[in-house]
Amino acid sequence: MSRLHREGLVDDKGLQFSISRLEAMRTQWREIVTSEKLRLIAEGLPDSYGLRALDSFQLAAALVWCKEKPKGRLFICDDVRLSEAARKAGFTVKH
Repeated sequence: MSRLHREGLVDDKGLQFSISRLEAMRTQWREIVTSEKLRLIAEGLPDSYGLRALDSFQLAAALVWCKEKPKGRLFICDDVRLSEAARKAGFTVKH
């Protein structure tokens, strides 16, 4: 959101609203700590799905979260490439 704000795509009010929403959602999410398993999964994702490094970690974290059983699990993302990779991995994707 900071980048979008710097680029003029989000105004001050939009940035503040987004920060408020983030704080509210933060109480409900589960953070996946980087582990050897997460790294191993992430290492194979760029070749398998054409992902960038950080997107690979995001998808790998989701796969660790669901114990590598993504069927029926929701993956929310607004990045086209990452969404397609998540869909191919078996997640239900919502934009």
